[in-house]
Amino acid sequence: MTAHRNLGFVAAAATLLAAAPLSAIFERWTWLIQSAIAVAVVAAVAALARLARVPLWGQVLGMLAGLTLALAWLFPGGTELLGVVPTPSTFTHFGELLGGSLEDMRSYGVKVPDTDPLLFVTVLGVGGVAVVVDVLSVGLRRPALAGLPMLAIYSVPVAVYVDSVPAVPFVVGAAGFLWLLVTDNVDRVRRFGRRFTGDGRDVDVWEASPLAAAGRRLAAVGVAVAVALPLAVPGMTGGLLDTLGAGSGSGNGNGRPGQGGTGRIDLFAALSGQLNQSEVADLVKVTTNEPSPFYLRFGVADKLTPNGFREGTPTGRSVDDLPAPSARGVEQRTYQATVEVTKNLTMPLLPVYTEPVRTEGLGDNWAYDPSMQVLFSNRENSRDKRYSFDYVRSSYTPAALRRSEPLPADHAVRRLHPTPPPVPEVEELVSTLVRGKDTDYDKVRAIYDHFSADNGFTYSLSTKGGTSGQEIVDFLDNKVGFCQQYAAAMTWLVRAAGIPARVAFGFANGSNSANGTYTLTNRNLHAWTEVYFNQVGWVPFDPTPAYGVQGYTRSAWAPDIDAPEDDSPAPGPSSAPGDAGPSGGPAGPDGPEEDVDSGLALDGATPTEQRPVWPWYAAGAVLALLALLALPALRRAALRRRRRGAATPAATAVGAEPGDAPAGGRRMVVLADAERARADAHAAWDELLDTLVDYRVRVDRTETPRATADRLSRESLATDGEATTAVRLLGRAEERARYARDPLTGEQLLPALRTVRAALAAQSDRRTRLLAAVLPPSVLLRWRTGTAEASSRLVAAGGRARHRLLRWNPRRLLAGRLAR
Repeated sequence: MTAHRNLGFVAAAATLLAAAPLSAIFERWTWLIQSAIAVAVVAAVAALARLARVPLWGQVLGMLAGLTLALAWLFPGGTELLGVVPTPSTFTHFGELLGGSLEDMRSYGVKVPDTDPLLFVTVLGVGGVAVVVDVLSVGLRRPALAGLPMLAIYSVPVAVYVDSVPAVPFVVGAAGFLWLLVTDNVDRVRRFGRRFTGDGRDVDVWEASPLAAAGRRLAAVGVAVAVALPLAVPGMTGGLLDTLGAGSGSGNGNGRPGQGGTGRIDLFAALSGQLNQSEVADLVKVTTNEPSPFYLRFGVADKLTPNGFREGTPTGRSVDDLPAPSARGVEQRTYQATVEVTKNLTMPLLPVYTEPVRTEGLGDNWAYDPSMQVLFSNRENSRDKRYSFDYVRSSYTPAALRRSEPLPADHAVRRLHPTPPPVPEVEELVSTLVRGKDTDYDKVRAIYDHFSADNGFTYSLSTKGGTSGQEIVDFLDNKVGFCQQYAAAMTWLVRAAGIPARVAFGFANGSNSANGTYTLTNRNLHAWTEVYFNQVGWVPFDPTPAYGVQGYTRSAWAPDIDAPEDDSPAPGPSSAPGDAGPSGGPAGPDGPEEDVDSGLALDGATPTEQRPVWPWYAAGAVLALLALLALPALRRAALRRRRRGAATPAATAVGAEPGDAPAGGRRMVVLADAERARADAHAAWDELLDTLVDYRVRVDRTETPRATADRLSRESLATDGEATTAVRLLGRAEERARYARDPLTGEQLLPALRTVRAALAAQSDRRTRLLAAVLPPSVLLRWRTGTAEASSRLVAAGGRARHRLLRWNPRRLLAGRLAR
């Protein structure tokens, strides 16, 4: 391989190493695999172009064409020729991916999942940098300038992940750049011939010159200083090496409650977690001066997709600029609250009571979306956060809500929360429920009251957690579910009635220790419905049966519809959080106390109660291990059966003489089958040798069969006369089979083998006998030998192929033609 080609491949490898910091912003390593493919294609095209002595501009065009083919193969649009050749539709697809990447950049915080738009932009960027680095380092012989595009890669995670860029990827990228510089320097020095020192002594090719060694030491010191400098300079801490300390945990995980990370979260997937898990984890401790607070919320699902309700992308203003509440005709009071989030809750959202008006203890990385009414961040998470805030609690009355006029058709909230696609069963039910209702509130109450025990609805965790139209129809038919189904079904029905609604997520009230302090666990996580009323705002309705919600709260506008008539709640919250029983509420119809809405789980299993599956996995792993361990013994048994000869000597009938048989019969003349006897002798001898290997008896392949039999008779079988006779018989049979014209026939080789095997087993220890039966050394030796031979053949074939490729040279062909 020439120096130029070597330098080109080093440039490609250095580009991949320089891309290592991108691991800080991706959840998985898919980006690295796809980037490696694109960079490999670019490097291969560049090498072929230089081999054909294509000019530099042709090399650039070739590398760009190779990158385009790689992108077409990695991100197909469905119209490529032969799967890789792009068409005009392919470039349209690339444009869509670029547009989608801008949306994903706004939607996701680090660490980001593997979305096609983000992966496309990453592979395109790394591949483009590979082209530039190859041109600078190989084409223009300016490898130092190649550090600029490599530095551009590092600037990406720094820009989006300022406080937590790890140090190790930076060191890896710097090592790649130094490798490129060293390779270029060696190439330049080799152009002058042999290296030598000042005293006239030649320098060996592997001996580092004093100047080169000093350069490497300076490079290592420079990288170390670049890494350690932020720790020593005031004002630069919290940056590059911040994650080497205690670490806040930001930027790790997928954003689900309890699972870590910033970025987009799937609240419904988290809600469908291990609701029946035995462990109870403290997530939040909140202290408020409100006597009976409503639910502490942190997220909403307001986007309706074919798969059901999903979380929208929050956008908003800084937490230092919160809007004032704008509801009319309702009583409002301001309270204060302090929240302490434990390490068990890690997500890019912060739990707050509805309508915060002031926050304290949050940095500039947190923002507030006034439409979704959530606190969010694309750079931090909620883990171990402690903050305070003032909030406004609105008390609604049925009379005030009835005075709310329907929203105009062009209202922004109605456009953002459209009616769902028509489902005949849902349309018929909604039409029946709202028939004769004049106000939006009466329609919502009719739908809310439908989810009652009188209509057959009960609470159960043993259901699926879907939110699409078909799954809601199943829930409306079965009338059994938990908070997810109740909240999603009511939201769907209210939207079908033409009223904006969404699903809210948060905590029901937990245990009240003292002085307005509530400890909220995974048992308190909950979902409910929020309905929008004109000039009032978002009003909460909780259709889940009260007996299934631990720490439930009901109100005058959304009372407990399963409560007795004489226990109807007064205006305002009807039950204090501490009034609930052990299950979070009174036992309701068909609702056992243990069927409590355990809320969002800490991981993503289905809420259906089921037996643990780990014993089955453990049993399967044990069976697989046993099967793997049994393979050598099975292989040994198969070889033994195949080698087992006939109990009687092989023979064949060749003729008959009528008068020689007794009683006037015909006497058969039987001759031995020489080939069969020879094969039986070889098989018996091979079996003997494997038996010797199994019982740790030395085997000398240079000995003749007779010499081996004699040695065994003297050393291993001297005390057993029958075994000595048997092994000499086997040696004589193998010797005759190898060297004599006629092999030995008429001897019982199989009994002789059994005799020798029994004698060897009798004089061996227990461990040797066990290994010979379970893990026969002869089989393991044969496998090792076969693997080594296959590897040698593969290496030899690779060497021959490389030799042929090196002999093929376009310049040699051109020179031959010019000579003719």
